[in-house]
Amino acid sequence: MHRRWLLITAATALIVVSCIAVLFSDGEADADRAEATPTASAPLDALDPSPSPSVSTTKPSKKKPSPSAEPSRSKKAKKGTASAKPTATTAHRTASGSAALAGRIRPGVSYRGVATFYDSDGTGACAYDASGDVMTAAMNHTDYETAKACGAYVNVRAADGTTITVRITNECPECAPGHLDLSAEAFAKLAPPVAGQIPITWELASPSDPGPLSVRYKTGSSAYWCGIQVIGHRNPVARLEVSRGGGWRQLPRAEYNYFLAEDGGGCGGTIRITDIYGERLTVPGIAIRPDVVQRTQVQFARR
Repeated sequence: MHRRWLLITAATALIVVSCIAVLFSDGEADADRAEATPTASAPLDALDPSPSPSVSTTKPSKKKPSPSAEPSRSKKAKKGTASAKPTATTAHRTASGSAALAGRIRPGVSYRGVATFYDSDGTGACAYDASGDVMTAAMNHTDYETAKACGAYVNVRAADGTTITVRITNECPECAPGHLDLSAEAFAKLAPPVAGQIPITWELASPSDPGPLSVRYKTGSSAYWCGIQVIGHRNPVARLEVSRGGGWRQLPRAEYNYFLAEDGGGCGGTIRITDIYGERLTVPGIAIRPDVVQRTQVQFARR
C-alpha cells in the first residue's frame, strides 16, 4: 500500500513537471514572436528610415506632360529661335538703322498680298486733291494705320517680275492685310484688267525727285482750332509738331490725314515734320491760310 502511494505520487510529479516545461517553452516562443512582430502602436516609418510614398514625392509623375501638350511646346521652341528667320523689325533695323518711328509698313520688308483695281483720280481717305497722277493705290485698312500710309510710295511686283511704283492716296476698308487696290491705270501695267485680281509683293519706296513738300491748313482752321496736312513728302510722315512756348508740341493724326490742334495752340507758327527714318524738317512762317497749299523749300532725303 505504501509502495503504491509512492508510485502514484512520483507519476503525478512527473506529469506536473512536464506541464510546467511545456508552458515555459510556449511562453518563450510567444516572447520571441512578440519581439519579432511590431505592435499596432509602433509606426512603420520608425522601423524604416526611408520615407513612405506620398504626394510630395511623386511630383515628377504629375508634371509629366500629356501627349497633346508636347506639340505646342515644340512649336513655341521653334518660334523662340531668334536666329531662324529675321522678323520684320530686325529687317527694318538692318535696312534703316532705326525702327522707332516706322509703323506696320517698314523699310526693307517685302509684303505679300493681292492687287485689284478701281477708278481713281487721286482723291480718297487721305484727303488729297484730284491730280493727273494716275499711278496711285488704296491701302488696306490694317496697313493704312490711321493715315500713316498716306503719301507713301510703294514698289509693286507681279508674279512675272513686272514692277511699278504707286503712291497711296486712299484706304480700302474691306481689303485684307497686304491687299492693294490699285488705280485702273496702274493695274493695267501689271496684268490685263480681265484678270481682276493678281498676286503681288510690295515694299516701301523712296522716289528720286518728288520735288519739295507742301503744307496745308484744313478748311475752318483758326487760332482756336486747326488741322495741318503734309503733301508731296518723299518718305512716310511719322510725326508733326508745332512750336509752342519755346518747345515742341506733337499733334495727333486723324484718319483723314490731318494733324489736329483741338485748342489751336501752335497753329500759324513754325512746324517740324519728321519721317519714319527720324529725319526732321523745320518749316517756319506757315501762316493759317485754310485750304491753301503752301509750298516749302524742303524735302526728306532719299533712302
